[in-house]
Parts: sequence; C-alpha cells; structure tokens
Amino acid sequence: MNTQTVNTTLSAQEALEIVNQLKLIREQLPFLVGLTPQERRQLPKMGRKSQTFTTRALDMAVQHVDMMPRHLDVEEARRDLALFEALNPILQAVNHLKELLEDTQMVAGSEAYAAARLAYNSAKVTGKNRGIDDVLEELSQQFRKSRRPAAIAETTTP
Repeated sequence: MNTQTVNTTLSAQEALEIVNQLKLIREQLPFLVGLTPQERRQLPKMGRKSQTFTTRALDMAVQHVDMMPRHLDVEEARRDLALFEALNPILQAVNHLKELLEDTQMVAGSEAYAAARLAYNSAKVTGKNRGIDDVLEELSQQFRKSRRPAAIAETTTP
C-alpha cells in the first residue's frame, strides 16, 4: 500500500474562507433542489442510454408535433436535458474534490490516531505510578471489549 502522509495545517480562518467561497458557488445555483431518500428511489434515472433515448425522442417530438399530446412541452424538456448535460462537468469536479477532501481527512485522522496510540502505549510502559494513572485508565476504555448485549444474553440463558 502506498502510504500517503499529510503535513500541513488549515487555520479556522482559511476553512471559513473556503466555506464562504462554497456558499458563493451555491448562490450561483439557486435552482438546486433537495430530495428525500424516498423521492430519489421513485424518480426514473437518466444514464447514457436513457440520455440518448431522451435526445432522440425529443427530436422526434419536434418533427411530429401533430402526434404529440398538447400538454407535452418539448422546449421545457430540452431545457431540462441541457441543464442535465451542463451540470455533468460541475458534478464531476465537485465529486473529485469531495473524494480528495475525504481521502485527505482520512489520512490526517489516521496519522493522528496512530500518534495517539503510540503516545498511549508509551505512557502505559513508562508512566505507571507517575501521576497519569487516571488518564491511562480513561484512555484504556477505548480498547476494552464490550460484553454481549443483555438482550442476547437473556435469550441464551436457560
């Protein structure tokens, strides 16, 4: 495994500036909507095949207006398709940035946790009876195995 390391800081002010810049981007997209998980499941999804289908079906609808229902607004559907296509490169860039942020946070957290475990293990060996026994006891709670839940224990008791 290629071990990545992170050796930098991000001040609260820098983080705030980034969040403010993200808010500005959000303001440039006032039409964004939020969906519930149920709404996401219920919507038909557009992929490559359905995008091609949509384009061809709308082209056909323009060419054969006389066969289309009156309530079909082809121009609105074309605007929706154009928005779908315009959002794609933005979504790809945001997803890439999100992945980099998550990976960097994971590496930074891993490095901090590894250092904390090293400090704890070192203190366990050299810190006994040197005024840190209470802290060591508190920290040791992280590594204690929990017992089986009471509900499971009750069902197995005769």
